[in-house]
Parts: sequence; C-alpha cells; structure tokens
Amino acid sequence: MTATTPTSPAGRRGRRPGANTTRQAVLDAARARFAADGFTATTIRRVAADAGVDVSLVMQFFRSKDELFAAVMSIPADALTRFSTAFEGTDDGLGARVVRTFLDMWEGGVPSSEPLMAMLRGAIVNEQAASRLREFLEERLLVDAIASRAVDDPTLRAGVVSSMLVGLVVGRGVVGVPTLAGADRETLVALVGPAVQAVLAPSAPAPAATAPDGGGTGR
Repeated sequence: MTATTPTSPAGRRGRRPGANTTRQAVLDAARARFAADGFTATTIRRVAADAGVDVSLVMQFFRSKDELFAAVMSIPADALTRFSTAFEGTDDGLGARVVRTFLDMWEGGVPSSEPLMAMLRGAIVNEQAASRLREFLEERLLVDAIASRAVDDPTLRAGVVSSMLVGLVVGRGVVGVPTLAGADRETLVALVGPAVQAVLAPSAPAPAATAPDGGGTGR
C-alpha cells in the first residue's frame, strides 16, 4: 500500500514565499532586536529566531552582523521630516519644539523610533553607528537650525545641542536613570528647552513654561 503524504508547510522551516518578503521580515526583526538589546547583545541567531527563519537564510541576505546593522540603520525619511519641522516658524519657543520633537522621534512609537534607538544603542560600541548618529544630528542641526541664524560658532553649537539631546535619551532609555526615566515628557521639555534655546537662538527669549502638576524637583 502506498500513500502520499503532502509536505507540511511546518517542515519547510526558514523559507517564506518571496525573497523580498523574507528579507524585510529579517530587517524588521533585527531592527526591533537592535533597538531593544543593542549591538553587542544582538546575535544573528536571535534575529533569525525572531523572524522565524534559519540562520543560514539570514546570512544569505546579510553576510555579517555588521552588514545587517548597517541595513537597519537606514534613517527613515519621516525622521528627517519631523526633525526639520521642529525648526520651522519663529525663534520663540524653538528650544521647546526641538526637545519635544527629539523625544517624540526616539520614544513616541513612530516609525522612526526603532531604527533611531538601534543607532543610539549601537553608537556606544560601534563606530559605524556613532558616525551615522553624529552625521544625522549635527548635519541636521547645522542645516535646519543654525545655518539660517546669525550665530557664532555654528558647528560648536550643533555639537553642544547634539550632546544635550543624546544625553537625555541615553539617560532615559539606555542607562535608565530613575528620575529621568520616570519624568513626564513635558516636564523635561520645560527644563531642557530653555537651555537648547540659549544655544540655538541666544537672541530670542524662551517663553515661560509651566511644568505639569507633580513636575517639581521634589526637594
């Protein structure tokens, strides 16, 4: 007696219809993993498991973790647009707009959040990520915020603001400093906005900002 047993889809582990679809699934899994765990802790094996494919298939698309990370770090167009929008309008309130937009981009659950957080976490241990992050922040600040304003030392100002913003997000999302991680976003905007304002547009006063209830120092 002969019987024909159809091949079960479950037995074809590591394959999905369409190379483009599978490659995108790997990228999506890697983006989330790099954003959550950082460059060092992320492995090809874990990314493959997250994507539901074999490790060998991941290696067919991306020959190394560095190459996979480089693909993940592609900055979405919406991130550039959102960052540029913060600098539109008058100088009044510029610092608050920049801080609020920056936090929204990294923490707001928008499409740019995961690749930007992956880049930020990776920058701590990966020079390629650090370079990409520097270029993104300083060049956008120079182009969008400082080049059009009559200020001295524009490159230095871009670097100072970049350090302030990155330090804020690292303290909240990477290091997890309790007071920063638990702070209301608008409270941080009210505290950090005037400092960013003073660097980017020193001639324009920042409007008085009132922190939400419970946003005091607690001292």
